[in-house]
Amino acid sequence: MATISINNMRFYAHHGCFEEERRIGTHFKVDLRLVTDTSRAELSDDIADTVNYLEVYRVVKAEMEKPSHLLEHVARRVGDSVLRDFPAVQQVVVAVHKLNPPLGGQMDSVCVEIEMKR
Repeated sequence: MATISINNMRFYAHHGCFEEERRIGTHFKVDLRLVTDTSRAELSDDIADTVNYLEVYRVVKAEMEKPSHLLEHVARRVGDSVLRDFPAVQQVVVAVHKLNPPLGGQMDSVCVEIEMKR
């Protein structure tokens, strides 16, 4: 088994508990760790034998385009979609970061990280 990481995917999206957040939107970052068997790809050097990163990105982007109130909900949808669309992935860790959250103080982000297994 191997871990494939796709880090710092950036999106402008409309997630948040406040109506203004969902209407105006803000910046988010998503990190993924995918556990999968890459032994065939290691020998074949063929993308058909591994998880296609571009296709994973497209799945994440589609989920980020659907507004939600909670980061927990977004992370779960991303994880569900990755496991559904990529049968070779045995485990996924999804971290959704909201950059510059409106919490009344200065901080880089808040983050929800979930781990899902088959």
